Amino acid sequence: MVQFHEHIISDLLEDSNGGLVVISSGLALHKLVSSLLLLHSPSQGTLLILSATPSQRSSIISTLESFENPNPNLLPSEITSELSAQYRHSLYTSGSIFFITSRILIVDLLNSKVPTSNIAGLIILNAHSLSETCTEAFIVRIFRSLNRTGYVRAFSDKPQAMVSGFSKAERIMKCLFVRRLHLWPRFQVYVSQDLERDPPIVVDIRVSQSNLMKGIQKAIVEVMDACLKEMRKTNKVDIEDLTVENGLFKSFDEIVRRQLDPIWHTLGKKTKQLVSDLKTLRKLLDYLVRYDAVTYLKYLDTLRVSEGIRSVWIFADSSHKIFECAKKRVYQLVRSDGVKLIPEVKKAMTKKRKLKDGNTEKEAKVDSSGMSSSSRVVIEEILEEAPKWKVLREVLEEIEEERQKQAMSSGGDQTAEISEADESIVLVACKDERSCMQLEDSVMKGPQQVIREEWEKYLRSKAELHGIRTRNRKKLKEPKGFGILNGVVPAMSREDSESVSINTLEHDALMAAASEISNTSEGNDVVTDNPQSTGIGGRGKGRGKRSKKAAADVQTSRSTNSRNRDEMKSGISVSKTEGGETYPKEADGCHKDIQKSSCVHRAVLWKHNKGLNPTDTNVKPIPVVHFYAIDSEQHILDIMKPSVVIVYHPDMAFVREIEVYKAENPSKKLKVYFLFYEDSTEVQKFEASIRRENGAFESLIRQKSLMMIPVDQDGRCLVLTTSSEPQASTLQNSITRKAGGRKEVEKEMQVIVDMREFMSSLPNVLHQKGMHIIPVVLEVGDYVLSPLICVERKSIQDLFQSFASGRLYHQVETMMRYYRIPVLLIEFSQDKSFSFQSGSEIGDDVSLTSIISKLSLLVMHFPRLRLVWSRSLHATAEIFASLKANQDEPDEKKAVRVGVPSNEGIVEDDVRAENYNTTAVEFLRRLPGVTDSNYRSLMDGCNSLAELALLSVEKLAELMGGQRAAQTLRDFLDAKYPTLS
Repeated sequence: MVQFHEHIISDLLEDSNGGLVVISSGLALHKLVSSLLLLHSPSQGTLLILSATPSQRSSIISTLESFENPNPNLLPSEITSELSAQYRHSLYTSGSIFFITSRILIVDLLNSKVPTSNIAGLIILNAHSLSETCTEAFIVRIFRSLNRTGYVRAFSDKPQAMVSGFSKAERIMKCLFVRRLHLWPRFQVYVSQDLERDPPIVVDIRVSQSNLMKGIQKAIVEVMDACLKEMRKTNKVDIEDLTVENGLFKSFDEIVRRQLDPIWHTLGKKTKQLVSDLKTLRKLLDYLVRYDAVTYLKYLDTLRVSEGIRSVWIFADSSHKIFECAKKRVYQLVRSDGVKLIPEVKKAMTKKRKLKDGNTEKEAKVDSSGMSSSSRVVIEEILEEAPKWKVLREVLEEIEEERQKQAMSSGGDQTAEISEADESIVLVACKDERSCMQLEDSVMKGPQQVIREEWEKYLRSKAELHGIRTRNRKKLKEPKGFGILNGVVPAMSREDSESVSINTLEHDALMAAASEISNTSEGNDVVTDNPQSTGIGGRGKGRGKRSKKAAADVQTSRSTNSRNRDEMKSGISVSKTEGGETYPKEADGCHKDIQKSSCVHRAVLWKHNKGLNPTDTNVKPIPVVHFYAIDSEQHILDIMKPSVVIVYHPDMAFVREIEVYKAENPSKKLKVYFLFYEDSTEVQKFEASIRRENGAFESLIRQKSLMMIPVDQDGRCLVLTTSSEPQASTLQNSITRKAGGRKEVEKEMQVIVDMREFMSSLPNVLHQKGMHIIPVVLEVGDYVLSPLICVERKSIQDLFQSFASGRLYHQVETMMRYYRIPVLLIEFSQDKSFSFQSGSEIGDDVSLTSIISKLSLLVMHFPRLRLVWSRSLHATAEIFASLKANQDEPDEKKAVRVGVPSNEGIVEDDVRAENYNTTAVEFLRRLPGVTDSNYRSLMDGCNSLAELALLSVEKLAELMGGQRAAQTLRDFLDAKYPTLS
């Protein structure tokens, strides 16, 4: 543990009430929490940890396991809903540490299943995601009211999220009932001293982009700027936030949507599409430096198909440069005689003929297939490699050369070999799992082979798509024209070339290239025939070294959790070689050490050996390489303990993890390589992320200096039975004639809530209004307000999904069956518009796609259904209070039994079953002549279907209100069953 963690813990322990800690991202929050858990004693009581993600849980447990002789009681376990209530009660009194979800804990608190006097405190992670109406705030309010000595300690490592909105940090502190805010940025004195006392050796390598990559980046930035200018014209968004630098981050979408949500229904389609386009353009910038040229082109093809009509950015002036440059990185369209095709097909053809025939137009020679040999259109492969691939290989070779020199200088000492085996791990940090896979293949096979395999996959996907489109077409009796299955595409004659677009020729050429691949042998045989596929040389500009061939003795591993076994099997089969290969002693030793570690399941180790010719003097070995995906959020540095870290995709949080790792291991030699694309948005995004975090901490420091914290914010004055807000119904001057002005004892309102509803914030708001919440499992409805009123709550998104699936119809039908006043509550978000759509979009006709039409049909089908529209959660609480006025309180036992069949198959507490036989009523309503207007009078006039069958036509006419309907029913009842005789 670093020293500044000790300072944070000491500051927290000073206040027995707890506090809110905000630290910079990457400063080992899991280690800070683990160190705090070590100080917990079972005699203090049970400690509960809320809002922990799965990766945080595993990191905290692994950190505690790494300590020497850990106390078994200090290893947290998880309380799940599968455990019985009695067993959970015993766990709450055990004095141990538990991870628990907020939904389970709030239900147990409301059901009095938690002995709050035995709870030492609560630790809440990811405090930046809390709000006044969240379930965690609900838990803390009840916990504070029942336990005056417990503490609440909240943590967050996302300072940018703590400054979004108005005084968000102060509001979070208020809902957690804490009074102290602890800020620990990277530039804090203790933090900077600890991390800069013995820093690692840093090598900054700037890799120049290819000209086409620069062109794509410039075009995307121009298109993004054009979209931002269009959005500024709306005058509905803060202009200061609309910058290209902010557009590089995911939080930009949240900023724009937060400003536009209240007026979203008034915006035009163009403005709504601009918000989506900015998200797409940010992905294009990110994928440009992350993936290879073929994958990038494939992604652009999907965008052209999926967003070609709706998108605004595709029609921008610079958008065509993105597609053209991305295509040029992979291939170009040429004629078989080497002349490039330009968009004006006619001019290109004519110019070629004039140059060939001396300014006279003559027919070229025709080959055996009937086509002109000088007018075939073919695909010329470019297959531009990522410039970083070559530089990464060169860095690995340089690392191995340095280690060999150190080994030679040590004189072959055995101790030196052991130390080299311990410190021979090289960690390459990439953004995601796919980048790890591709980089591993590029190191193992060579960049040219990897890019060629991607190219072949791209062509095969094109051919499959073409086959799907043409599968159902009717075949011609006589084939016309020249097919593309022979590997060539004909250029049209001079007269026909005017009507042929360049896209058609390009598509046919791609199909021809795909057919060539399908006709030749697939797999490694095709790659082996290509002399360039075994080399490492590429087109990207690196550090000035020449291209190398694939190295021997490659040992790689992947440290991610998202890769399945099928992918691992396929990867092993590709890299497997024939023959008995031997591995270096250093690699075998490292492999055994990692297998002995406690977290070996997180680092899957692979061994690869290319089996190159040992007489080849150009082959250079590379060290043991581990590829780690940053998105996996696994803290792998303490497990692998690398001596060299190559940051392939720079990430601010991971850089901080490296600093903390070096501060904890000051005696270990650590060298860090940073690979940046020079003058790219990658550098801009990395530097902007540091500036944004520093700016967020500066804002929090100013808020802390001006923060006004109430005296009773520690929660010690709370009482569970009183509402947090004054009751407006209580009059200050009571009538003196009523018991001398004595206040009447107010009846406590009760609301029965389905347990599934605790995923929302409405139960919290109802509790704030002074209502007693009873959590149960309801078969019918979400809220039971009285014996007569049942409410089915729907958010806007859930309402659309329920209509699409048909679930809403069934839910309303069951409410109509068991309750006299069924209510459908449609609840809007407080920060969004209070309308489905603008008034101009509402039509006069019934439409299957219109939500207004669907609601109208639902109300017409169920006349007793009541619709309630709510603007926000607080408005819903006020509506519930008004609905419960002059109503009896609901019965918990009856509400639970409603809709639940008994062992005999009879539904208990069926409202209609008390007076009528439901099955008989449904049978009656299906008889001829029986309508919605007369079936009730029939039920009142006879007691059973058997009695109905004996009534005369005159009696039926009297009950049914007409002779014709009575005769129809009588004829049906008297109709004879047909026989064969």
